[in-house]
Order: sequence, then structure tokens, then C-alpha cells
Amino acid sequence: MNYSEIFHFMRPELTLIVTIALLFLFDLFAPERLRRYFHPLACVLLTVQILVNIVPTPDSGQLFGGMYQYEPMQSIVKSMLAIGTFVVFLQSNEWLRREDTAHKRGEFYLLTLSTLLGMYFMISAGNFLMFFLGMELASIPMACLIAFDKYRHNSAEAGAKYILCALFSSGLMLYGISFIYGTAGTLYFDDIRLDGSPLQIMALVFFFSGLGFKLSLVPFHLWTADAYQGAPTTVTSYLSVISKGSAAFVLMTILIKVFAPMVQEWRTILFVVIILSITVANLFAIRQQNLKRFLAFSSISQAGYIMLGVIGGSALGMTSLVYYILVYMAANLAIFGIVSAVEQHTDGKVCIEDYNGFYRTNPKLAVLMTLSLFSLAGIPPFAGFFSKFFIFAAAFKEGFHLLVFIALLNTVISLYYYLLVVKAMFITPGEHPIPTFRSDRGTRLSLALCTAGVLLLGIASVVYDSIGAFAFGM
Repeated sequence: MNYSEIFHFMRPELTLIVTIALLFLFDLFAPERLRRYFHPLACVLLTVQILVNIVPTPDSGQLFGGMYQYEPMQSIVKSMLAIGTFVVFLQSNEWLRREDTAHKRGEFYLLTLSTLLGMYFMISAGNFLMFFLGMELASIPMACLIAFDKYRHNSAEAGAKYILCALFSSGLMLYGISFIYGTAGTLYFDDIRLDGSPLQIMALVFFFSGLGFKLSLVPFHLWTADAYQGAPTTVTSYLSVISKGSAAFVLMTILIKVFAPMVQEWRTILFVVIILSITVANLFAIRQQNLKRFLAFSSISQAGYIMLGVIGGSALGMTSLVYYILVYMAANLAIFGIVSAVEQHTDGKVCIEDYNGFYRTNPKLAVLMTLSLFSLAGIPPFAGFFSKFFIFAAAFKEGFHLLVFIALLNTVISLYYYLLVVKAMFITPGEHPIPTFRSDRGTRLSLALCTAGVLLLGIASVVYDSIGAFAFGM
């Protein structure tokens, strides 16, 4: 290993560290009159970071004795997460210009990029120690972000619930990792040899429980609705998409690389968890009146669908999972962007009934939210239909016919509660409808990007197989 290999394979991490350092220096030394340029500077630096890393290096490799591993698919996922973070930054400007948050906008950008750096290390980890450190780097700043508005909307309570649950899940995971080390004698993924002993099965259960918390899978989901409701809406969108996407990819990678000899055991666990996550979340979503809690249970259900790609454990499952995350990112960020904009212009309206008659006052936003909700529900011709089709096909190909059938039935339930929001916007009259407003340029740009994703990613699915073949070198 030499320095050229480090710069070759760790380019995403190194460029992100440079971005964080530059923003930190600007926050530390910039005079007050230049503070208004903080938002454009953060967006420009992150855009440069994305452009530098958007084309993955075609060859694979590893560094530090196998502790850090690089594959082209990992670089693609990192770029996706960075693009999602860029959209979140675009949507955050109006919220960060508020009087009670303007003085700490630097902390928001630094904490957010720190969590992104932790996700990068999770994705490229070839050792459980590297993976655990990356997960903690992604989790601890996230608790600070959730509690960012500590004097508004129960944000401090949400942050406390998140960090306590995160600590407990991290303890469980670390306990499971210790079992792996005790039975295998190593923490390097490539050197671990498992035989399915009872102690290793317990290790699998504890490890899955820790990542199940990150993914909000049932029964590890109890923190989700409170955290989503209490956190600032911009942070909620980041938590629901970026954090979930990285955890899903890492879970599949480790199950295939490390726990491959125990495939029947972890498939059984996933089978039960997928059914519970999709069904329980859909039933609870119907009862929600707060839109952020509604989207929390929607995200739990979507996590269950994402796991359909994991349970297949194949190249088709991996590419289906990545494509699903990309589509989910576009639709969910669009919805949260609209919710955040409405919240900023109406002094905190986040209930579904507040959107009664929304189409009459803000028709463009109502149409975009409808398109995004239809994409999440999997209605053609939107991108969500194709992402669900591919992920169902991946699970069906591996013989999980009953599981796919149950998931299909649950799409009907999800369509019902998504239509409840559409009904409120287009049909139900409102006594005091949300007034007409115009969002800032960053929000409009982010919504345009999300709209393009919802509409065009379905068309892009025709080249889906070739993308997957390139990413896996097949």
C-alpha cells in the first residue's frame, strides 16, 4: 500500500474531510458580514465533492490490511447519499435563516457532513471495528441534529429518545460483535469463518438488532415517530432517507460477506421482520393525523420493502436495493421539502387536515406532493412502480413467493393512506386553507431535482441491468 492507493480508493472520504475542514474554518474565522454566504459555500463545496466522485473508479481494492475496502458499487452509493445531502442543504436555507437558528447554521452543516462521513466509513468497512466506529460517527451527531431546535416542537425530547435508543442498540451490536470475535478470532470480514454455532446465531441476532434500529424495522421502530415529529423537518428528511439508505446497503453487504454460511438463519429473521414492518407500519400510518408521524410510519413500511432486496442476497437484489433507495430518496425528499416549506410559511402547520384545500392555494406544490406520494405507493408510470417491481422480482426469483404476495397486498393498504393526503389537498374543502406562498430558490431547485427523479428514474430503469453489471464487474 502506498499514498497513491489511499488517494485513489479513499477519494470520497478525503474530499469530504476537506469540505468539512473548509466549512469549519469559515465558521470559525469568517466575519459576521460574510455569514450570509455560508449556505451557498456549503452547497458549492458539496457540489464539487459530488462531481469529483460521481464517476467511480472501475477497479476494486483494499487498504490498511483489509480494514478499508473499495468496490465501484460502494462509490455509487456514496455519491447517492451525497446528492441526497445536497438536496437537504438546499431545503434547509429558509429554516436556518430564522432568528433562533441563524447563529448555529455552521453547526448544522458540520454535524450533517460528519454523519455522512461516518456513513462512508460504514459502507467501505472491511472490519467490524471500522464499521462500528463509522456507525457511531453517523449516530452521535445525528442526535445533536434531532435536538437542534431544543426549545421548539419537543426537539430536545426527540433527541434524548434517539440517543438513548441508539446507545442501547449500539451496545447490543457490540455484544454481538464480541461473540463473533470470540468464535472466529478476527474482526476482518474476509477472514471470518462461521459454522452456525449457537453463539454465532446469537451474534447474528444482536448484530441485526443494532442495524434494525438504524433502519426503523419492527420491532426496533418505537423511537421513530417521536423522533421524526420532534426533530426539525429538514433533519427528519435527512434521517428518513440518507441514514436509512446507508444502513440498508451495509446490512446487505455484511450479511453476504460475513454471514453467508448462516443464510437460512438470517433469511428467516428477515422474513418475519419484513412482514411485521410492512404490515404494522401500514396499519399505524392510517391512524396518524400529524403528517410527520404519518411519514415516519411510511418510512418504516418502505424499509420493509427495501429489505426484500436484502433477503434475496443476489446481485439482482443488490442493484434492486440501490435503485429502490434512489427512487425513495427522490420522492421522500420532495414530500419533506414541501412539508418544511409549508411549516416555515404557516408557523408550524403539519397536520393532514391543515392541507385541506391545498390545491386551490398552492396547486404546483399539491401536484408535486401527489406525484411523490404515488411514487411511494408504486403507481405507474412513476419511478416508484419500477423500483417496487425490481425489488419484488429479486425476492420472487429467490423463491420468496408468499412474502412477495403479502408485500403486494400491503401496497393496497399503503395506497389507501397515501390517498388520504391527496383527498385532503384536492377534495376536502378547508375553512382556513394554507395561504399562497413562494418558496426560496434553494427549495424550488431541490423540488425540481426531486420531480425530475420521480419522473425520469422510471425511464432510466431500461438501463438498469447494464448499470448493475458495470457496478459488479459482471
